[in-house]
Amino acid sequence: MEHLPAIDWTFAASTGRALVHPGPELSATAIADVVAELRDAASRATGHVAEVTELERPAPAQVLVVDRASWVSAVCQSAQSMMAGAGAGSADSPLAAARARALGAQAGGIFALVSSRILGQFDPFTEAPRLLLVAPNVVAVEQQLHVRPSDFRLWVCLHEETHRFQFGHAPWLRAHLLGLFSELLEGEELEFGWPRAGRPTSVRDLITNPAQREAFDQVTAVMSLMEGHADVMMDRVGTAVVPTYASIRRGFEARRDQRGWGSWVRRLFGFDLKREQYRDGAEFCRQVIDAAGVPTLNRSFEAPGLLPTLAEIHDPQLWLHRI
Repeated sequence: MEHLPAIDWTFAASTGRALVHPGPELSATAIADVVAELRDAASRATGHVAEVTELERPAPAQVLVVDRASWVSAVCQSAQSMMAGAGAGSADSPLAAARARALGAQAGGIFALVSSRILGQFDPFTEAPRLLLVAPNVVAVEQQLHVRPSDFRLWVCLHEETHRFQFGHAPWLRAHLLGLFSELLEGEELEFGWPRAGRPTSVRDLITNPAQREAFDQVTAVMSLMEGHADVMMDRVGTAVVPTYASIRRGFEARRDQRGWGSWVRRLFGFDLKREQYRDGAEFCRQVIDAAGVPTLNRSFEAPGLLPTLAEIHDPQLWLHRI
């Protein structure tokens, strides 16, 4: 296996931090209130998620309420850890160091753009796992959707806390994802090409290496399960805990589907793929729960061999028959 090119993640982080817009302007008192309420919401979400998921415990993690620049630093640290696990090379010559710096600048620019859209993220890939809540983005979406802030902050935390429970119930999941990521990047670089017939409809259509395409499908299946599971569990908590849940869900779905400049950015950086993962994974989880209950769905987090394939995500009966 060829080493992946080295990336200067320190330069990526400094570039990204320099490019981010700070977000909504708030007074020091208002910022302190947002931070305190997000921390409280994360704490309250844990019990609700435990009840609806029927999973035993969340993965240990520090809850960090951050701004956009701090999120950029955090995601660069996480990406560096993931790339090291996938066999990234080192900048052991002046030419390699220059290339690593250039790639770092590109990565930093991408993360700066993405930093305005991330509400929260459970990060299991650093030495000390953490749950990140990006305060300015939470406030910006609250203002855009005209929703009740206390309800929206708890709603966000319910989703991210569900990811903590997934990794807590499946401690092998971190290594499994890193292994799939390594397989996806096997070789000197991803092999892309234009499909022989018609226009591509997804990133997968452009991947020409069969092994890499298979790894991409496996990653997509796992992420679809995880994101769909978190969305469905949020729905199961519902209005009994978040009174304005229905209006938040409607507004947020409309925001996900908005067109214009935002839709171009979503396609460019893969947010449309993420949207499909939420939708397809949620439908898989709903059908499994309807047919066999939450405990059966939870079997998907017991071992790598029980994870659904991409074909099973789209046809839950295949998975139910297999297990």
